[in-house]
Amino acid sequence: MQHDFPLTLHHVLDRMRTLNADAEVVTLRTAEGTRTRATFAEVAARVDLLAGALQVRGIGEGDRVGTFAWNSQEHIELYLAIPCIGSVLHTLNIRLFPEQLAYVANHARDRVIFVDDSLVPILEKVAPLLETVELFVVIGDGPTGALEPVVRYDDLLAEATPVQAYPQIDERAAAALCYTSGTTGNPKGVLYSHRSTLLHSMAAGLADTFGVNRSDRILPIVPQFHANAWGLIYAAGLFGASLIQPGRFLQAEPLVALIESEKVTFAAAVPTIWMDILNHLDAHPDADVSSIRLAPCGGAAVPPALMKALEERHGVEILHAWGMTETSPLGVVARPPADAVGDARWSAKSSQGRPVPLVELRIVDEEGVVQPWDGVAAGEMQVRGPWIASGYYLNDESADRFDQGWLRTGDVASVDPQGYVRISDRSKDIIKSGGEWVSSVELENELMAHDAVREAAVIAIPDERYTERPLACVVLHEGRAATVNELRDHLVGRVAKWWIPESFAFVAEVPKTSVGKFDKKVLRQQLTDGELSVQRYDTAAQQVSL
Repeated sequence: MQHDFPLTLHHVLDRMRTLNADAEVVTLRTAEGTRTRATFAEVAARVDLLAGALQVRGIGEGDRVGTFAWNSQEHIELYLAIPCIGSVLHTLNIRLFPEQLAYVANHARDRVIFVDDSLVPILEKVAPLLETVELFVVIGDGPTGALEPVVRYDDLLAEATPVQAYPQIDERAAAALCYTSGTTGNPKGVLYSHRSTLLHSMAAGLADTFGVNRSDRILPIVPQFHANAWGLIYAAGLFGASLIQPGRFLQAEPLVALIESEKVTFAAAVPTIWMDILNHLDAHPDADVSSIRLAPCGGAAVPPALMKALEERHGVEILHAWGMTETSPLGVVARPPADAVGDARWSAKSSQGRPVPLVELRIVDEEGVVQPWDGVAAGEMQVRGPWIASGYYLNDESADRFDQGWLRTGDVASVDPQGYVRISDRSKDIIKSGGEWVSSVELENELMAHDAVREAAVIAIPDERYTERPLACVVLHEGRAATVNELRDHLVGRVAKWWIPESFAFVAEVPKTSVGKFDKKVLRQQLTDGELSVQRYDTAAQQVSL
């Protein structure tokens, strides 16, 4: 009989101050490249001060503490101090609309909000709507604006006494609260327990997932408010990987400079960021990013053309991963079979991948029948596991999204006999043309394989004959051109002939959600409102009409 050891984030903090004391946190502070450095041991000592300061102010078990901040050393300290005193870390998404931001802070009943000084102008506009916030803490020495009552982060620590003893915490108690991006209705809260968070962190260290280890220097470009930076902060603390924090400098030039100078081995970001980095690397062939061993990419489907270009031209291996806020988010990772080469390797890498250990997955059709893993049968992907949410925080929609422990993802997918998942669409985005399904995701990937196309999002457009047909909304690279005919010709042989769109709209930018995903509901509304200039290829007359 083994001893039942509580799985709490105290374990991460203890390893940071002892076994991993010499790892470091580097934070980019200015556009000119100024940085601060601190060892994990120094960070742990500051966590003790922050924990003591919060306790003195009456923050304790179950209290929600908000963070409205970029990726920085201070945000890491908050990641540890808040849950380790039994409170709940609530990462506020800085890209939410003001009404949504006020909603989530009030819904969570945040008592304190920590805010970066550069973000004060955004938060002070929302502050009058906040019903439960008792204190604002400003990180940095910039103006505090109209926030009241307010104290500076450095002053808070300077006046603090280190916590004398951290409380014992039930491993199933809430450690963090993160809200979905709210593409339909208000954002929904997902609670992460200490146990689920620690298990998720351990999964990030598995060789078949991310393989996070002591020799890594991790650059989490993905924001700390986006599904807790994909769990990388806690995984780094657990395994002793150094963290390189980009602050608010998320443009390609400073990111590449950071990768080069800090010898980053592991960089995680959404596809739009990697597209910008690719363009920068193509324009600056002397840039050296050879230190990167792995670049996880998720948040949206990764175009195969982007993966190939980064690997073949710059030696950066993208690892396609799938997850959701509800899955903490690590769920499926696309590591190809060891013996796969050529097209077989790229086919596996372009899938969403295989479920990581402890995550169970099934495909269920519209009648509720579980489908075989034959690579053909399709249905809604459902998952369950120790870090998969079982419901939403104080929200009645839980009954519709969770089925006896299974999370209904809303993704339509198939699984091949080797366990590789291929998502064809979101259930709300899939196009049914003449009674047959059209995969918008596959069309988008193939359109973005065209040299002139930067982004492509495909939505349904009403059609008298087929009910719906695909409309391709395309963003071209600056200085490049492409016609409807050229794009249609490009798709021939890449997708089923009847999938090829007749309708195209060339747009300046594809609207995106607060976490960087294509926001197709905005495109659909623009289509309804007549704001999209649709060019149609007339198949009968064999000509383009406007």
